[in-house]
Amino acid sequence: MRTRLTPIFTALTILAALAAPSHAQTAAPVELRLLAINDFHGYLRPPPGGIEIADPAEKTRKITVEAGGAEHMATLVGQLREGRRNTVFVAAGDLIGASPFLSAMFHDEPTIEALSKMGLDISAVGNHEFDEGKDELLRMQHGGCHPVDNCLGPHPFTGAKFRYLAASTFDRRTGKTVFPAYEIRGFDGIPVAFIGLTLKGTPGLVSPVGVADLEFRDEAETVNALIPELRARGVEAIVVLIHEGGLPTGDLNDCPGISGPIVDIVGKFDKAIDVVVTGHTHRAYVCEIDGRLVTSGDKYGTLVTAIDLRLDPVTRDVVNASADNTIVRTTLAKSEEQSALIESYDRLAAPIANRPAGAVKETLSRMPNPAGESSLGGIIADAQLAATRASANGGADIAFTNPGGVRADIAQRGDGSVTYADLFASQPFRNQLVTLTLTGKQIKDMLEQQWRDPKRPRILQVSNGFSYAWDATRPDGARILAERMSLNGKPLDPAASYRVTVNNFLSVGGDGFTVLTQGTAPQTGVYDIDALQAYFQANSPVGPTALDRIVRIN
Repeated sequence: MRTRLTPIFTALTILAALAAPSHAQTAAPVELRLLAINDFHGYLRPPPGGIEIADPAEKTRKITVEAGGAEHMATLVGQLREGRRNTVFVAAGDLIGASPFLSAMFHDEPTIEALSKMGLDISAVGNHEFDEGKDELLRMQHGGCHPVDNCLGPHPFTGAKFRYLAASTFDRRTGKTVFPAYEIRGFDGIPVAFIGLTLKGTPGLVSPVGVADLEFRDEAETVNALIPELRARGVEAIVVLIHEGGLPTGDLNDCPGISGPIVDIVGKFDKAIDVVVTGHTHRAYVCEIDGRLVTSGDKYGTLVTAIDLRLDPVTRDVVNASADNTIVRTTLAKSEEQSALIESYDRLAAPIANRPAGAVKETLSRMPNPAGESSLGGIIADAQLAATRASANGGADIAFTNPGGVRADIAQRGDGSVTYADLFASQPFRNQLVTLTLTGKQIKDMLEQQWRDPKRPRILQVSNGFSYAWDATRPDGARILAERMSLNGKPLDPAASYRVTVNNFLSVGGDGFTVLTQGTAPQTGVYDIDALQAYFQANSPVGPTALDRIVRIN
């Protein structure tokens, strides 16, 4: 039994203290500070838009604060450690993947180096850590050159100085976890266990090929199965780092009305779990769920969560836990060490990143309308159709792209000119295009899979000339109105064959679009970013598309 989120000792703790030797009676509680981040996604520089928070002067109004960047985060981490005897820096996954050009061009080696230099100790594995497959993630841990692109950086890549943990991710061939399940650290003689794990749904979020030999087990069952082992090792204080999260409605240190997967998962955790550091949903919150502290630190390095624990030297358990999300303000001094690291990579990347790519008439937004369609999504689909329309390039009739692959707006700045890096930020995965043959019926069946996860529909972005309607009141598998599916003004024939372009992530069933694996006569084409660049060069200045390709009824 223990008291959480309160400094008052339980009766049981007091009795234990009275029964202990006299030196233990007077021993002061051990103070431990955890510093936590999540969903950094390679943002070595501050992300556009910073972080949105409630206006301190008027809580009903939102304001934007410039925040983020490794140079500023390193300074804040140092400040939050200052004067503390016991600290540990942890993360809840997605440190890499879907990254801006500066990190992605070097397969996220700069981010691993930056966080290592910052003193990161432990991280859970997120779904995006698997974007390039298990073997590439192992390279991130242990170092070495990329197997295809070789060594691209300014110096040898030696791997992460922090430890990745993945308690629920098993190699089917060996029956063992890919990374350690937990790590135990001692603070003034008190052991504290950190369990790291990614979300069970990872296979539906990454390329199935890259994780084909892996098994992602239930989060709560995995954690609970470890408790007897940890207690046998004398551990009572347990922190879970999990790449799964919730959806609150409040400000960065609030927790009103939180919903989402993390609520159910925490509710199933053994009562031995004291603190849960979360991520994945890109939200900020400090919550109490089922009697334990649950935190999340937004995204892209805009926050560092300072979690203060008090450990009882007699029971060796957590008797008090509190947290504060602290903004990584760009007014903080820059770390010279981080600046030097970024500069060393920037010297190699800048000539490519700053290359003119075209222009926009106005900002091209990735935000979808109620039907699920976005301006930028339509433009990317158009670019992919243009790149594969010629018979020699695949003979495509239609192109579809997944919304999760559209990562950032293409913003209008100054005269509207955009660089290669601007385009890359919106398409950072470097997926190759694949054109394959599907029947009209298979296209409908594929579109029905957009609601495979009813809580998180994935509405595919579609190319010009194709349109359809869907009915929100219809049951699963019957939302698409077959009579409203058309190509170039003609009804789509269920029995006819059409050439369809998607990226290679979708072509192997990514995001749950398994119908695409039934496609025939596949032809691999250019990279998605190259298709987008060619489209901008041919059509600049590019303006938003009309949002009329997807129609929502009811």
